[in-house]
Amino acid sequence: MRRGLSVGGRSGLASLFLLGALNKCLNYSDTIEGMTAVGLAPSNLLLPLTILLEMIGGIALVAGRLPAFYGGFALAFFTLATNAFFHRFWTLSDPMASLELSLFFKNVAIAGALVFAAITEGERHTSDRRSQSEVTPV
Repeated sequence: MRRGLSVGGRSGLASLFLLGALNKCLNYSDTIEGMTAVGLAPSNLLLPLTILLEMIGGIALVAGRLPAFYGGFALAFFTLATNAFFHRFWTLSDPMASLELSLFFKNVAIAGALVFAAITEGERHTSDRRSQSEVTPV
């Protein structure tokens, strides 16, 4: 049951990025405009890289073990980096500042969950390798 819950939790986290990548593909030109508007340039190069990161990182997170370790940390860094461009609450006045503050800390919480998942899966990978090396052939 614990393994199933772990896969379910990682899948839930990954869905944010997998669906985000799909949304960016379906709304490509609008996403380019949004990225350019916040100063992300060259957005025509950054957008495909972003889509790849979200897809590969999301799949890695669902896969578990070592891929989830790397995918979780990559997505955590990406999530925190987006705050600097898309949720700049400190430059706004209420009510928009309040909304962006909430979104900013939602991303901090998601990044925390990603780091937790990455560390948990990394430790699981390490303990599995130790267990395998302790088995002596008969």
